[in-house]
Amino acid sequence: MTHVEDELTDQPACWSRAAAQADACAKELPEPGERVAIVGCGTSCFMARSAAALRESAGHGETDAFAASEFPYGRRYDRVVALTRSGTTTEILGLLARLHGRTRTTAITADPDSPVTTAADHVIVLDRADERSVVQTRFATTALTLLRARVGLHTDAVVEDARTALAEPLPQGLTECRQFTFLGQGWTAGLADEAALKMREASLSWTEAYPAMEYRHGPISISTRGTAVWMFGKAPHGLADEVRATGALWLEGTLDPLAELVRAQRLAVAVAAARGLDPDRPRHLTRSVILAP
Repeated sequence: MTHVEDELTDQPACWSRAAAQADACAKELPEPGERVAIVGCGTSCFMARSAAALRESAGHGETDAFAASEFPYGRRYDRVVALTRSGTTTEILGLLARLHGRTRTTAITADPDSPVTTAADHVIVLDRADERSVVQTRFATTALTLLRARVGLHTDAVVEDARTALAEPLPQGLTECRQFTFLGQGWTAGLADEAALKMREASLSWTEAYPAMEYRHGPISISTRGTAVWMFGKAPHGLADEVRATGALWLEGTLDPLAELVRAQRLAVAVAAARGLDPDRPRHLTRSVILAP
């Protein structure tokens, strides 16, 4: 078993632990009514987008999400939350340094000994969810679960759905597809982007992601036989029929969307194995992006 397989399989246990930890982290996490920005890089950026949409939908206050390198320093926030598995990413550390003394910051990381623990005002360490694989799975979803639980949108059913996602076989013919498109709406749009990233990283697949309604505005033209189109959450009316008419394989998630992401992670590993690739060591990538001065 590869590291990424072992780590993605561990997600139900990590999520349960994070959900139980959420109330104890109340002082470190945004309070209702605060104006908040959540930032990250790569996978953590997609989790930030999902977390921001969930917080706003729960009525906890205006919440934006940005790639750390694109943060708008001219805007005012009550708190900035940074997601960083390694705690060493250059853009995250630079952002926290610029905000020091101006804006309260919270870092959520997997490494208690990383530089981010002294760069942020508050730190939450999810060391149980740390990973050996370059490809992120359990840390990202565990951080999102912590934030989701804090705004009251996590239930035990999510964990059960994750167990189902790990136990059930992947849909027939899915691993043989040549191109993959993931769709989402609201908070699941970030999950769709993350699913596409996992496919690119682990299996070098031709993969795209779009907000579900935007898919109709051009991208659907590439769908054909050999394309898989996977919807995270309930699809807009009529979209399934439109996709099937192209000859593409249509998949609409029946589990909680975060559990559907677990299924997509499994797909990435399965396609990598079919192509003779090592999903733990994606080409051109390292565990943390540290830029030279």
